[in-house]
Amino acid sequence: MVNWKKTKVFVTGSNGFLGSHLVKKLIGLGANPLLLIYKDHPGSIFNQEKLDKKTQIIKGDVRDLVLIKHILNKNKIDIIFHLAAQPIVDQALDDPIETFQTNIHGTVNILQATLVNRGVKKIIVASSDKAYGHNDKLPYREDTSPLRGIYPYEVSKTCADLIAQSYHKTFGLPVCITRASNLYGPGDLHFNRIVPMTIKQLHAGLPPTIRDRSDSVRDYLYIEDAADAYIKLAEKMNKSIFGHAFNFSTNKQLSAEKVICTISKAMNKTEIEPITIKTRGCEIYKQYASFDKALRIMGWKPKHSFKEGAAKTIPWYVDHLNNKKNQNI
Repeated sequence: MVNWKKTKVFVTGSNGFLGSHLVKKLIGLGANPLLLIYKDHPGSIFNQEKLDKKTQIIKGDVRDLVLIKHILNKNKIDIIFHLAAQPIVDQALDDPIETFQTNIHGTVNILQATLVNRGVKKIIVASSDKAYGHNDKLPYREDTSPLRGIYPYEVSKTCADLIAQSYHKTFGLPVCITRASNLYGPGDLHFNRIVPMTIKQLHAGLPPTIRDRSDSVRDYLYIEDAADAYIKLAEKMNKSIFGHAFNFSTNKQLSAEKVICTISKAMNKTEIEPITIKTRGCEIYKQYASFDKALRIMGWKPKHSFKEGAAKTIPWYVDHLNNKKNQNI
């Protein structure tokens, strides 16, 4: 186990969607994490919960190797949660260079700085189930499904994932890798994602949009379950699992149509029919992973069904959207 009150934790991407929920849980466990923040996210959970008042913050870019080395040299870090990334698929298509620099080079910087400073005991690198790319055999499994991203975002995650494995195999760094499925929940301000987008559209009385096809399939993991998984992994990490990757998912894949239907029912908006729009088509039709390894080795499993998670998510967005509307009056 980890005595969080006596453990120095460093979190990159700490005021993002997952980062905010993870930092909140770390504070609840008694930790005083050191946070790397690239830019502010007004309206985020991080700002709402005033997490900056309960943590130590360094403003900077994970792509700055000199800065990362300085942070690790100055602070006796025990555990690193490396979450910093460019997380949007469409943005990766518009600006692949930034995506590759942030997701790949940023990961290299964390690992290289740790290689120089061997005081760090555990490093958790956030990859994604998107790192698997297209595989005919589903669900993705850590030890049998190859990593073969094709489109820019997927490639960035495949590369970062393999690089983390390489630093463990080559230099013995105490690394574990997470491959989470699609995250949703309160505080995701990327409204091009299906859950916040659907809530926003229905709240405004507009038809929710389906990208390309209604039967496209994903696995959707509630954000608090994801944050719990990261904590659990940090507590369970030891030499026997260094270098391992773990899928965090629900084992209950859903179609886009089912996601929208569930949200529509919860919001009492079933009379509004969704519409289908065409995109650039740079997405894989079916993607979902098994969390069986995480259950077997870590004892972790998700607590929320999608229906339960959606019920806890919708009120946050309704309040958020109403507040924004009132501020604009």
